[in-house]
Amino acid sequence: MTYAITQTCCSDATCVAVCPVNCIHPTPEERAFGSTEMLHIDPKACIDCGACADACPVDAIFPVDGLAPSQRQYAEINAAYYAAHHEDRAPGEPEPAVAGPNFHAWGEPVFERSLPSDFGPIRVAVVGTGPAGMYAAEDLLLHTNAEVTLVDRLPVAGGLVRYGVAPDHPRTKKVAETFARFHDHPRVRMALGIEVGREVTAEEIAAHHDAVIYAVGASADRQLGIPGEELTGSIAAATFVSWYNGHPDLAPDAVDLSAERVVVVGNGNVALDVARILVADPDELARTDIADHALAALRASKVREVVLLGRRGPEDAAYTRSELLALKHLPGVELVVDDEDPRTGEAVAAAGPQDKAALLADVARRTTDWTVAPAAGRRIVLRFHSVPVAATGGGAVSGVRVTGSAPEGQQADGEREIAAGLLLRAIGYRGVAVAGLPFDAATGTVPHQRGRVRDRPGTYVVGWIKRGPSGGIGANRTCAAETVGTLLADAVAGALPAPTGTARAFQRLARSRNRRLVDARGQAAIDRAEIARGRRDGRPRAKLTTVAELVSAARSSRWTLTR
Repeated sequence: MTYAITQTCCSDATCVAVCPVNCIHPTPEERAFGSTEMLHIDPKACIDCGACADACPVDAIFPVDGLAPSQRQYAEINAAYYAAHHEDRAPGEPEPAVAGPNFHAWGEPVFERSLPSDFGPIRVAVVGTGPAGMYAAEDLLLHTNAEVTLVDRLPVAGGLVRYGVAPDHPRTKKVAETFARFHDHPRVRMALGIEVGREVTAEEIAAHHDAVIYAVGASADRQLGIPGEELTGSIAAATFVSWYNGHPDLAPDAVDLSAERVVVVGNGNVALDVARILVADPDELARTDIADHALAALRASKVREVVLLGRRGPEDAAYTRSELLALKHLPGVELVVDDEDPRTGEAVAAAGPQDKAALLADVARRTTDWTVAPAAGRRIVLRFHSVPVAATGGGAVSGVRVTGSAPEGQQADGEREIAAGLLLRAIGYRGVAVAGLPFDAATGTVPHQRGRVRDRPGTYVVGWIKRGPSGGIGANRTCAAETVGTLLADAVAGALPAPTGTARAFQRLARSRNRRLVDARGQAAIDRAEIARGRRDGRPRAKLTTVAELVSAARSSRWTLTR
């Protein structure tokens, strides 16, 4: 028996570090790391020790003979990664002769950091409690004697894990448990509910810490730039995701689900998440931590069909194989490929076994009359080679006019209109400028050198505000390692400016600016309250969705189920 990595792989490489036979690849030291959709276990080298499964923060690793029917294909996906080569080596490089069951040669040990024995404690503020910020905090707490202040504009920790991961992906959300163990660490202080740039300035937080790491993500959405985009019923997919995850910035009535057909522009993983939630069985979602208002709206929803528009063909789709495989196994939902453009069928027919388009070989293909209402049942339609040119309607979206995408130098085919009452754009995120920091408007990032903000000694960035909105949760681990490494090198070199205030002084300053500040005890109280509310209905938790509710729970030592 061997183990296999499955859909929820976050690629943070925790499993790589514990494997005794080096059979999980690509590793962070290999060129391919970060370019693959997931990590893979070599079935020929695996010795069935189970160490990787125990270490995985998102429960993505299982024995092959224990895989559920919907996941059995992952045994083949893992094995296929090693079909041609047993390690990531340069073209033409001979395969090394390695004795025993370990087919993968160990690389030379690398020690990128060197801290002197008398390295003293430093005080670091981490602004943002999503994956990037928490990976940075984890690195500092585990490998140095640093004191860390966790800062967030919301009165609850979690960031992208809490408000960006789909509620029907509970295993992915388990990484939050890994981060939560640092909330009450003896060298951690929490200041939740205060925004840098509004209640406190970047200069003030820097004055009380040796260094500040900004992990503020990319909270804005990209625009389509088409006529009608401003109509009612045209919203960002990020808005929809925040709404069903109970983000305090979104009102319960922020999304109207009275349309029978929804058009989603984009075919990345966020687009697939949105489509899946729109047509999923509400009774299944009722077992998750989806926001109460979203669950009620989905129960009353009239949506029966979701159309995903992809500018390119199925061979270039932005979604990962694992997310598409999950969509193919969605109970009660038909997955269809729109067959209007002949290039779609040609790409599927020509796809090799490992090509992304091959995953659609067993999916029904048909053309659709977009001028009439959807047929009975629930379905998701993948429409490739399709570009939106306008949203139509008198005040509210009633349709989306699209045209085919054409190869360079050729004329696109004629326009057609897809009747729809809701348009969601899932074409990516953008970073937002942080007051007091430089900002590159073209890339939506803070200019930096290996995480060090230019012309701002002691200031660093990590995550999407550093590298742009690319990579999943696990990608932030290596990103954080680079930033923390740069910070520590600066500390050893004496390049960090000395703070003029103490950690306690910063806490007093923060509380003077916001009397509703939440600390570690308040965060723990919120967690207990949500779990208690969820237990009543057989759910992992029932989220509190307003700032007032979160602050009230943080201040209360008890939370009754009657609230």
